[in-house]
Amino acid sequence: MNWPEKPLVAGMARGAGGALIFAIPMLMTMEMWSLGHAAEPFRLAILLVALPCLLIALAHYVGFRESSSLVDHAADSLVAIGIAAIMAIAFLALFGQLARGMAADELVGKIAIQVVPASMGAMLSRGQLGNQPDGAERRRKTRPTYAGELFLMFVGALFLSLNVAPTDEVPRIVHSATPWHQIALVVASIAIMHVFVYFVELRGRVPVEPGVTFVSAFLRFTLVGYAIVLATSFLLLWLFGRVDGVGPAELAGTLAVLSLPGAIGAAAARLLL
Repeated sequence: MNWPEKPLVAGMARGAGGALIFAIPMLMTMEMWSLGHAAEPFRLAILLVALPCLLIALAHYVGFRESSSLVDHAADSLVAIGIAAIMAIAFLALFGQLARGMAADELVGKIAIQVVPASMGAMLSRGQLGNQPDGAERRRKTRPTYAGELFLMFVGALFLSLNVAPTDEVPRIVHSATPWHQIALVVASIAIMHVFVYFVELRGRVPVEPGVTFVSAFLRFTLVGYAIVLATSFLLLWLFGRVDGVGPAELAGTLAVLSLPGAIGAAAARLLL
């Protein structure tokens, strides 16, 4: 019997491990289970259509293999989605969330919601769980372009915000916090982003180019990054139906609360990727 090549088996195993590590908080969250039934099919379809595009772009920085080919990146994204779907089905079944007689739309919705974080984890597993060859290490340390850096911030914000956005704790914090608390959260989020990115010696941090002033770096990266965090937070709230019928004041408070994990994720994106 001919077994698959060891690198292929190891890569698939790392993908499965990464999918599980990144998705387990949401696989065991009741609000994520209910979203499979409550989410509008149209919004869920948008999320699933956008997912391969996100993964293809992410594969440019951390894919399953050393390649600059768009075809290879697309193949990597499909593999990541396949691994994520298998892991989501397996563990949702173990948790008793895929019962017999469940409506097809609810079944597909539950799995689809979980595939998003799990596929991101599967894609990132190469850099986080495996021994990388010299070429891969060199590529990971290559400084991305300005647009690439903003994209990595978006990925980091998306992942951490995705863990929090569906939970009931976000509206509870909004209702218990005063406007001053919310303003303080915004200030803290921006400060954390700037400290993480420019002043903390983390592996993979973004180096500040010589001659770039504090104000220039703050405007080009931190403030633009925070705008990306806010846009990402709003997108997730819209996808999960959390902005429907919400007034401007409550929406602003929700964005302020959700932007904190998003800002941490965006700032730490280079550390993770």
